[in-house]
Amino acid sequence: MSDDESYELLGFDNVLLPVGDLGEAVEFYSRAGFAVAFRLDEAGIALLKVGGETPGVLLRAEEAFGPRPPLWPSPRLWLEVPDARAAARELAAAGIALLDEPFAGATGWTVEIADPWGNVVGLTDYAKRPELGRRS
Repeated sequence: MSDDESYELLGFDNVLLPVGDLGEAVEFYSRAGFAVAFRLDEAGIALLKVGGETPGVLLRAEEAFGPRPPLWPSPRLWLEVPDARAAARELAAAGIALLDEPFAGATGWTVEIADPWGNVVGLTDYAKRPELGRRS
């Protein structure tokens, strides 16, 4: 691109996760604490809210996409939470299996889960670097 044709990245729109069964996916993510912004069964999609932003996590039903374990390396979607270790306790209480115990990173703690189709979602906090978080 030439300089006069450049563009600017403004932020995220939606993150799309393929799922095999929309109803099962909505139930799983609801138990994991996600709120549904809207659901269109005829289109095979549901949008999960992420904070106060309009974009979110878009679940899209894919034909013949059956359950599978998470793959490594595979893409990971990490979302910020106030306290990842508290989120881990709530997920476990809701019957959501953790991929591992919460682990410490450079900015704080992270816990990961996988949906039945192998999509990995991490919940991470900024306990070690609160000035970088959304609630600094």
